[in-house]
Amino acid sequence: MMKVRKYDYRRNLPHIERSGRVHFITFGTYLRWELPPLARDLVLKHCLHDNGKRMQLHIAVVMPDHVHMIFTPLETANHETFSFEEIVGAIKGASAHSVNKALNRSGPVWQDESFDHVVRHAESMEAKVRYVRENPVRKGLVSKPEDYKWLFEDKG
Repeated sequence: MMKVRKYDYRRNLPHIERSGRVHFITFGTYLRWELPPLARDLVLKHCLHDNGKRMQLHIAVVMPDHVHMIFTPLETANHETFSFEEIVGAIKGASAHSVNKALNRSGPVWQDESFDHVVRHAESMEAKVRYVRENPVRKGLVSKPEDYKWLFEDKG
């Protein structure tokens, strides 16, 4: 029996978290700072770190100044759903530390807020995945999604 976890990760924007549901998350860099390639490598690595442990990651793209992820939170050993703070907060915190260390810099990497919503239908899921995949193409970074180095898509 899955326990519904109270959502306590709240700042200024409303956040909706649903157990066993697919979530679409976007978080941006602080002051639209552009992540250099090394930083994007590190951020993607952190996005993938808890895949299969705290979340099932469906797709993620690390753009120069923001990240899109679509994932389903998994359950703890106590059958509680991992919270956004445990998933997204961990990614943002660990990646900020890694990026700052690698680039010999300090200060914020990410905006405090993330933008999220529950994906409601299969059609919506397909549209969101397509949106994430095509983001580097729409921004003129590559001509086809497969050529973008910082795109992960679960093909399983």
